[in-house]
Amino acid sequence: MKAREIGYWVCTVLIVFFMLPGGIFYLMRAPAAVEGMRQLGFPLYVVILLGVWKVLGSIALVVPGFALLKEWAYAGIFFDLTGAAWADAATRGAWWHVAAPLVILVILYGSWALRPASRRLVAAS
Repeated sequence: MKAREIGYWVCTVLIVFFMLPGGIFYLMRAPAAVEGMRQLGFPLYVVILLGVWKVLGSIALVVPGFALLKEWAYAGIFFDLTGAAWADAATRGAWWHVAAPLVILVILYGSWALRPASRRLVAAS
C-alpha cells in the first residue's frame, strides 16, 4: 500500500470516527448532545437533521463508488465543521470548542486531497 493511500485511509477513518458517533448520539437525542445544541440556540429538530446528515455522510465516504455523493458528503462535513466552529465562537464557547472542528477540518481536507482516482469525481469533457 502506498503512502498516499495509507494517508487517505487514516484521514478518512478519523473523519468517520469523529462524525458517525456524533450523528448517532444526535439521532438518539443524547442529553449531552441536545444540551450542547440548546446552548448554541438551536432547536431539537436541528439535532435530528444533523444526526441524519452525519450518519449518511460518514457512510458515503467509505462505500465504494458514488463519486458525486462523496463530493457532497465532503461539502456537507465541511459546512458542519465550519458551522460548529462559527457557532461556538459566536456564543463565546470554550476555545477548544472552536479549535476542535477546525483541526478536524484539516483532517477532512487530507481525506479529500489524498483520495484515489476511483473515489474522485471525473470532470465532464
